[in-house]
Amino acid sequence: MTAPFPFVSVSGSPYERGRQHGAAVPDRVRRSARFYAGQLDRLGSRPGERERLIAEFSRGIAAFDEAYLEEMRGIADGAGLSLDAIIMINARTEIVAKARLLASRPIDEDEEEEMADGCTGAVILPERSATGGVIQGQNWDWQPDCAETAIVLRIRREDGPDLLTFVEAGGLGRHGMNAAGICVTGNYLRSDRDYCQEGVPLALVRRKALEQEHLALAIKAVATTPKACSTNMMLSQNYGFAIDFECAPDEAFPVYPQDGLIVHANHWISPAALAKLRDTGMTSSADSHYRDWRVRRLLDEPRRPLTREDLKAALFDDFLTPHSVCRPPRPGATGDLTASVAMILIEPALGIMEVAPMPALNRQFTRYSLDGDPVAVAIAA
Repeated sequence: MTAPFPFVSVSGSPYERGRQHGAAVPDRVRRSARFYAGQLDRLGSRPGERERLIAEFSRGIAAFDEAYLEEMRGIADGAGLSLDAIIMINARTEIVAKARLLASRPIDEDEEEEMADGCTGAVILPERSATGGVIQGQNWDWQPDCAETAIVLRIRREDGPDLLTFVEAGGLGRHGMNAAGICVTGNYLRSDRDYCQEGVPLALVRRKALEQEHLALAIKAVATTPKACSTNMMLSQNYGFAIDFECAPDEAFPVYPQDGLIVHANHWISPAALAKLRDTGMTSSADSHYRDWRVRRLLDEPRRPLTREDLKAALFDDFLTPHSVCRPPRPGATGDLTASVAMILIEPALGIMEVAPMPALNRQFTRYSLDGDPVAVAIAA
């Protein structure tokens, strides 16, 4: 059986929270650091260039929120690593892209496919939900090695709502929910506006949204924070609202629910966005065009109120595998593997998140909570 993702619960000052995080899972933090340092190695990034690039991002992170840099410093000390290694984990998308530009190495189609942090996500609104609450879910598609680097992190905060996030060890945020009932998930997009400006690392934009007491402020964080590259982020709150933002670096395009659902994969769907920019993600995510169609179709089939198990069933879909919603490990053109590394289901009204590692190979979920300890969930049929 595939082991569940480790659960780490932290509290205290930003530095102390980070130190607890790093000390709890030092091996996973080190694996994360090695994994992303390896991406720079493959680009031929020299140590001096690497240090200058990370220092540039360090200054940007401090300007966005100094407490984030303190938390990263704590993670570094707890895991016995340099602060640079933790900054690399949290800004890995942007740092690798900037290193590629400095090396004057355009990305080829094979590399693009393997670098695409894919994903298929959905939100079920209360009018379609059997519980009368929001249900949000996501398949995180990335490289299978990251099944050994991810964790579920609970952060007890004195200055805002507690939060629960599925994240790579050493990271501050990715997919998750908070005690105010706000959920955030996200997935990969590309456009012709990418890497033309400086921006806040996407992981920290998601973390900022998860720290908010009010959905309006979470929306502001997602929609108005400058970014270096495109992304898609889904936001919901258990009071019964959800919205998707297709984000270019300098502009955000809202996508509203249809028939009580939002479904999104890795291509742009906003008419306003498509009128103003060019979707450049086709080479890495051609299957996106039927993945979101499949999930919506499967959620519409029951003709009854939907449950968390219905969303799991849709995200387990293997139509046209291995280029499917739920992806088994498969080699790309350059030999690296890609897969659905985790399936994440969130019910904010219940304060729970269920996560299964490598869902194409394993259907055992663990239930994580804002309030209690992790528990195993019956294996999905």
